[in-house]
Amino acid sequence: MNIIFLGGTETVTGSKYLVETANTKILVDCGLYQGYKWLRERNREPLPLDIHQLDAIVLTHAHLDHSGFIPLLYKQGYRGPIYTHAATSALCSILLPDSGHIQEEDAKFYQKHQLSKHQKPEPLYDKKTAEQSLTLFENIEFDQTFTVGDLEITFQYAGHILGAASVIIEAEGKRVGFSGDVGRPNDIFMRPPKALPELDLLMLESTYGNRRHDQHDPYQQLADVVNKTVSHGGTLLIPSFAVGRAQTLQYMLAILMQEQRIPKLSVFIDSPMAINVGDIYCHHHELHRLTDEQCHLMCNVATYTRSVDDSKALSEVTMPHIIIAGSGMATGGRILHHLKRLLGDHRTTVLFSGYLAGGTRGAKMLKGEGSVKIHGQWIPINATIEVMHGLSGHADYVDIENWLHQSSLKKGTKIQLVHGDPDALEAMKDHLNQTTNFTVEIASYKKILRL
Repeated sequence: MNIIFLGGTETVTGSKYLVETANTKILVDCGLYQGYKWLRERNREPLPLDIHQLDAIVLTHAHLDHSGFIPLLYKQGYRGPIYTHAATSALCSILLPDSGHIQEEDAKFYQKHQLSKHQKPEPLYDKKTAEQSLTLFENIEFDQTFTVGDLEITFQYAGHILGAASVIIEAEGKRVGFSGDVGRPNDIFMRPPKALPELDLLMLESTYGNRRHDQHDPYQQLADVVNKTVSHGGTLLIPSFAVGRAQTLQYMLAILMQEQRIPKLSVFIDSPMAINVGDIYCHHHELHRLTDEQCHLMCNVATYTRSVDDSKALSEVTMPHIIIAGSGMATGGRILHHLKRLLGDHRTTVLFSGYLAGGTRGAKMLKGEGSVKIHGQWIPINATIEVMHGLSGHADYVDIENWLHQSSLKKGTKIQLVHGDPDALEAMKDHLNQTTNFTVEIASYKKILRL
């Protein structure tokens, strides 16, 4: 069995891993590159494989850095199955068409305002193609083993977001695991990840390989930011991922208002995608911690702005209020229009609530840069920029170490670190080599690993 690392190496985006035997080829994850331009340009490079010889795609979860390349493969002719959990399929039915729509709109905007070096900028794929790719999805339950060629594959619960799985593959007398994105043991929303079985090799995410999560009470952190913004008479803008993070923030705001730790003020979810995702979370009670009553509390705290006109109308709200909109790293979505309008106002607070990949607008804003480029314009930053580290859906390096110790991994198990920035990967490698008896290395782009 060979594993070829086609993405998710020395970066937190673009996850793609080709697994091949003499008779079978599958792709584990099929994600978009995000962040730095030199990484995003890889999205337009052909994969070093014949997609017509690809037997299946196996998808760990719905986030675009793991799933967002699927419509492009469909556009190029892939028509094989895509195996994943039902909740992941449901989320992808929202995320992938939205990704195509955003790319279409961005291409039109850049052409209209002549912001591209290309006379007619083209999206990677459009909404229609993304919708068509959804016909390839086939649902697999957790702990249900299925076969693709001579591979036996099992999904197991990974926490992180709804439907997220670690993938276990057995073939040719070897068993390998792909962690996917690993959730936290004490996540507000999701249950802890299931321990791993005995493995010969593990591809292990390292997003928080050099950082611990903030141990302060996240409810108090959020309350402090809200109350400070309200005292200034300003607007709180929260760039947020539509899957997982937006729902967690909604729930936390509902609890804080219920407990009178923040005033009752208007909360706007300016993301049709996040609104639809909330419905999916409420449908799948068995996969997270919230009860039906808590889900209704979460949904009722906010006003949903579905249309573009509703979104534009938020500019007329004068009282202190909260806007939650995509995307979480401020790389696209409706949050950009609110940032253009409000970043120059000293009363505004922008609260990031998760990891910010290098090169994204969010990362630049957090570094303290004086202006940021949005839709071809440089927007001065007079707003207060805050970040909450305690809401990440990723386990940190100590959480992962504990998860590995709880698992059935044997001494000398080989681990390849993936899905992390270079500093995080190095720190994770050093930490695990000191605290475990596994053999830990860092995967590199297009590396071929033979078992």
